[in-house]
Amino acid sequence: MRLTALFTVPRVLRHSNAIGADLPPDDAVVLDAPDPPLRAALAAASSGDHAPAAELLAGTREHAQWERRDTCVSRLARASLHHPGWLDSWLEDSPEDPDAVLVKADQYIYQAWQIRTGARAKHVEADQFRAFHAVLRDSVPVISAAAELNPGDPVPWRIALTQARGIQAPREVFDTYRSEANARDPHHEGCHVQALQYLCAKWYGSHEEMFAYAERTADQAPPGSRLHALPLQAVVEYLIADDGTPGPGPHSARTAAAVARAQALSESYAPGDREAAGFRNHLAYVLWALNRHEEALTAFRSIGVHATTFPWTYFGEAREEFLEARSDTRIELATRIPFFRGSPVPPDTGAHDWERELAPRSLAIASTGPTEVARAALICGHSLRTAPAGNHHTYVEIVPDPVRGRRGALLPEDPLTAAAGNFTTAEDWPALVLHRTPERSSFTLVHRGRKAAAHVWETAAPATDHAEATATAAALARAYGIADPRPLAHVLRATGDPARHQSELVAALRLPPPPAGYGGAQEVLAELPGARVLARRGFLAGMRDTMTTKSGVHPEAPPQDEPHPAHWWVLRTAALLFFTAAAGYAWWTPDIGWFRSSASTALALHFAAKLVRALRRRPVSSTPPPAAS
Repeated sequence: MRLTALFTVPRVLRHSNAIGADLPPDDAVVLDAPDPPLRAALAAASSGDHAPAAELLAGTREHAQWERRDTCVSRLARASLHHPGWLDSWLEDSPEDPDAVLVKADQYIYQAWQIRTGARAKHVEADQFRAFHAVLRDSVPVISAAAELNPGDPVPWRIALTQARGIQAPREVFDTYRSEANARDPHHEGCHVQALQYLCAKWYGSHEEMFAYAERTADQAPPGSRLHALPLQAVVEYLIADDGTPGPGPHSARTAAAVARAQALSESYAPGDREAAGFRNHLAYVLWALNRHEEALTAFRSIGVHATTFPWTYFGEAREEFLEARSDTRIELATRIPFFRGSPVPPDTGAHDWERELAPRSLAIASTGPTEVARAALICGHSLRTAPAGNHHTYVEIVPDPVRGRRGALLPEDPLTAAAGNFTTAEDWPALVLHRTPERSSFTLVHRGRKAAAHVWETAAPATDHAEATATAAALARAYGIADPRPLAHVLRATGDPARHQSELVAALRLPPPPAGYGGAQEVLAELPGARVLARRGFLAGMRDTMTTKSGVHPEAPPQDEPHPAHWWVLRTAALLFFTAAAGYAWWTPDIGWFRSSASTALALHFAAKLVRALRRRPVSSTPPPAAS
């Protein structure tokens, strides 16, 4: 460990909890969160109903909402890879529907890239490339049909540009497709993003050509257009390129200009705006990669809960990479603040009240009575509210404290899961911690202080892998004594309605259902019969309360006026004299460092305080107390 870590770790522990305190919690962050109409269409599609999707896309076509149409087509095409039945039935009912054909064309593109994966070409197998190109060739007549059925639509040409990049089409074909897209909408963001990908160095262009195209497109864009952030996407491609060039790159000035341009565009959108999430995620990544952490934190604030697949998917699982970069930004800023300086207060940016609107609604169901939970939760970093749930279970929720405890500040962001890990330690009964947000629902099974299983349902996410669902179901079955875990695995693999599937799992585990109001209000147990609050305790108070006799009664403290024996006074007086002399010598001698001087002074003051306290509590009368009966 480097010597600087001795100074930075205390700073992180002190300040990181306050830095970014206005950011939404991790569980509230959703990847590519759809708006309500698109969410409803995706949920219906996963159940086999294509009517909401048809109505949604028809509206975008009739009103020429090309950007929104592109977003909806893309999400529906991705969803159709995992639930193809609704799209097949739609095409059977209306084979000439321009919306259904368009989704089918985009489905080919996503299917091809799913085969190829997002790895660099040198890491893709030859068989993958052959299957990749075969699917792209099969997409040509469908893309052509989509363009013919709706001649004024630029979205088929965005799909065509993506297909051209995949099949290594020559520059003449690319230029033709780009011209067709510009003729329909010269400022369509999706088409320009695909053109930039074709022109970047990892495909068929160069850094110079990519930057020139992005800057030219941004200069021609109307005020307020998201195309003003297109140079920022060029910066992302430039930063992740494996050039191996040390020191400042040749495009540093262009990078700074692109960042400034994107920051100005971000200021024109409201905090948490879903429409600005795409370029704001690119902005946050670039600022984080450039070690401009204060500005990166501002970008993360403006993003709110709306993480996006790009650019984070370049580095791993997109949502996890987003959260890790956000956490790293907070830690880096905390290391720069002196330990004894006050923690910064988040600015009032007028953002959403994340805690009220989008924070996860959390509830734990402990498989024991409230009394056992109260005894097990003596040392906990948070205040808890409990309420009986039938005869053998207990509901538990977090009660927000006006001032967060020191141990609570060191716990993970999800306080209820951390508290469940605390009060289930060394206990035989498990606790199921439920979380619910507008976009996703999840649970964590905590048993003997450890996370034994976890699962997440999202509206448009594919079904969970069979092996993963089976393993999670087996862990749940062991914890709750269920002989057949297959019904649990079926619920875990369900898609479409996260809140309903969460409730189905609770019922399958034979647990009491969540109380009325769960998912709406932050605290739902206060009105239940038998509800009580377990106030947060200090560490020493919690340790004292756990050290009880077998009957559950605290050992009696010694009488306050009990005299100390003579050797007690002799030893502490000698220690006071010794450490007082040592402190005086240490501060007088320059060769002795400040640490030893401070330590000896602190010990001298400690023994002096003990002696003074003992003198004050000493009985006035010299008559010994009567013997206890």
